[in-house]
Amino acid sequence: MSVYVKGPHDVIALSAIDFVGHGLDRPECVLTHASGALFAADWAGDGGVAIVSPDGMVRRVTAKGAPEPMRPNGIALEAGGSFLLAHLGPENGGVFRLFADGSLEPVVTEVGGRPLPPTNFVQLDRWERMWITVSTRMIPRHGAARPDVADGFIVLVPPDGPARVVADDLGYTNECIVSADGRRLCVNETFARRVSRFEIRDDGSLGPRETLAVFGEGTFPDGLAPDVEGNLWITSIVSNRVIRVAPDGTAETLVEDCDRAAVAETEAMFARGELGSARLNLTLGARLANISSLAFGGEDMRRAYLGCLKGDAIATFEMPVAGVEPVHWRADLGPLIEAGLLDTTA
Repeated sequence: MSVYVKGPHDVIALSAIDFVGHGLDRPECVLTHASGALFAADWAGDGGVAIVSPDGMVRRVTAKGAPEPMRPNGIALEAGGSFLLAHLGPENGGVFRLFADGSLEPVVTEVGGRPLPPTNFVQLDRWERMWITVSTRMIPRHGAARPDVADGFIVLVPPDGPARVVADDLGYTNECIVSADGRRLCVNETFARRVSRFEIRDDGSLGPRETLAVFGEGTFPDGLAPDVEGNLWITSIVSNRVIRVAPDGTAETLVEDCDRAAVAETEAMFARGELGSARLNLTLGARLANISSLAFGGEDMRRAYLGCLKGDAIATFEMPVAGVEPVHWRADLGPLIEAGLLDTTA
């Protein structure tokens, strides 16, 4: 279903946006927890996870002994305080498990006997299934920042079986989310500029791709999170937009922070097939630094936390609706606390 995304419609004033967790390094993916702690992908040193305590203190779990520096894009929090990292290496990918002491182990590095390319995102659902997205098979990956390239895919790792590709030929696969009943998977296709959804069959295979929403000029969907009313909240790189997509595919922009002329230039480059990492890494907003993900948190699940590609802090503001508690919301963080990496007493 094609939709018109209304904009700019700044329901949230940019002046209402605060920042927490200063000194971060490419916090592309942000996770929230009932304790008030935040977790963000971290590219400092050999890479890992940055932990922001409720008092704002930042501590790091840095990977040790990796064959190359870890470049986590998406991260997932497991029960017991370990993390899954989707490794966005320059040529290699895969999913790795990071423990509180910094030790690292491979979880999924190949599918069907073939190594995983640079890997974008990893998601755990309530049925202990792991969903992994690979944006493109192209190296370097930003060669796929074109409207005519669709070679991204989705990998399913069931709790009792091997990893397998369950969806292919996607237009730069990005974040995905499983519905509350476990029957549907929604995914952002960044450079196809759409949100797609699939029926999840009993055996974990996916039905045909359906288009939930298509976006127009300046919107390149990256992150997504559900609210309690059945909407999806989408973040857009380049234009720094936060967009609400209703179950029928209609959409409305809640936040926008961009230079319109710069966005128009990016659009022209995209149409010519010339959009690359140099352009995508620019910061075009006054306050937001190329936002890439959104997580609901806070005591009432009404506070948004935004990951970003270029900033060193997590943007946050009050939402008009509560979000759905993530799978890891009440995960045991004992090993992180015992290791002195997290103080939840503030």
